[in-house]
Amino acid sequence: MSKTEVVVGARVRTAERRQVEWRASDLDSLIGEAHRARTLWSLIEQLDLSGLYRPIQSRDGEVGRPATDPKILLALWVYATSEGIGSARQIDRLCKTDAPYRWICGGVAMNPHTLSDFRVVHGEAVDRLMTQVIATLMHNGLLHLRRVAHDGMRVRASAGAASFRRQATLERCAAEARQQISELRREMEESPAATDTRHRAAKKRAAEERCKALERALAEMPKVVEAKARAARTPKQKEALTKADDDKKRGPRVSTTDPTARVMKMADGGFRPAYNVQIATDTESRFIVGIDVSNAGSDHRLLAPMLDDIERRTGRLPDEHLVDGGFCTLEQIDLASERKVTVYAPAPKPRGTNPRRGRHDTPHVAAWRERMQQPVSAAIYKLRAATAETVNADLRRWRGLDRFVVRGLDRARTAATLAALTYNLLRWSKLAA
Repeated sequence: MSKTEVVVGARVRTAERRQVEWRASDLDSLIGEAHRARTLWSLIEQLDLSGLYRPIQSRDGEVGRPATDPKILLALWVYATSEGIGSARQIDRLCKTDAPYRWICGGVAMNPHTLSDFRVVHGEAVDRLMTQVIATLMHNGLLHLRRVAHDGMRVRASAGAASFRRQATLERCAAEARQQISELRREMEESPAATDTRHRAAKKRAAEERCKALERALAEMPKVVEAKARAARTPKQKEALTKADDDKKRGPRVSTTDPTARVMKMADGGFRPAYNVQIATDTESRFIVGIDVSNAGSDHRLLAPMLDDIERRTGRLPDEHLVDGGFCTLEQIDLASERKVTVYAPAPKPRGTNPRRGRHDTPHVAAWRERMQQPVSAAIYKLRAATAETVNADLRRWRGLDRFVVRGLDRARTAATLAALTYNLLRWSKLAA
């Protein structure tokens, strides 16, 4: 009961929520002409989406239910990513209640499985669309690729720290899962009861899924061992690695939830399962020109692969490449310089009498050290943080790239590429306006 004092004779209009109303409105009037959903839809319509339509099996003149328009699915994911939403179930709920999502759907019924399958199946198509947008920007003179800022960002994986197991534990669990599958299969063949059979079939499917997850984790174990051996540089590190391999309690571990994820040191100093997202941004236009995802915990060997990704997408290499000290190895400097790319990175003091030249420096490395001693190089290098750090912060804070909701390296790469594609489309719309 309400505690409000009732005043005798007061006349008020009360709420009547059971009254049926009829409202006539069209979907096109749900959002304004300058709404972000309309802008992104118009940009997506300018792209070549034949790679999304080609796999559709439903054709004119043949039986079967029509497929959902891939343009709608792409627009939903791009608009949701622009709002930092990465869950297919959340997008499905918004398609029933939120005006921009209802406008994009245009009366087409949606479900979370269709949305999720689109992101899983069309990873390569999304990557090609990213390349297509970059090519369009270069053709229109909005992107010149003179100077690129490259930085890495560790993004939390969809796996818990407790899901990591050593090889002996994985082998034991896999053997137990196989034994459970065999016992359930035998019981299903012997038991005539339908109810019990259904229950056992469900248990058998769960055991098979667990067995497959354990087998994927075991398949990743040699890669983890190889990566640790490659990272061991000093004799003390190699000795510690050999001792860890001999001691089962200290050997390498792999996650059963997401086998391709690795435990990495995060920005706050803690260690958690994550992926290493590599992003290259043009300093002049602030468009993302390179995007890749790795499970390497260090950036030491990732400068040259990013140059490959930029060349694959643009057909050329940048004139100047700005990276931080984490990418700065003599081998990577040599590889970039041989490809006529000028690298700007902080040069550590070399050992020896000459403060500007190391004992084993190649001509390319010596030229890099000499270049970084000049005041103009310091001014150029400041553009790295002003560009890469702000773009990374935008993706992390506003585009949902603070944590992956998908599992697996390929799906994480698709999610990161979708975030970069959305960022470029938003930037393109801003420059066009």
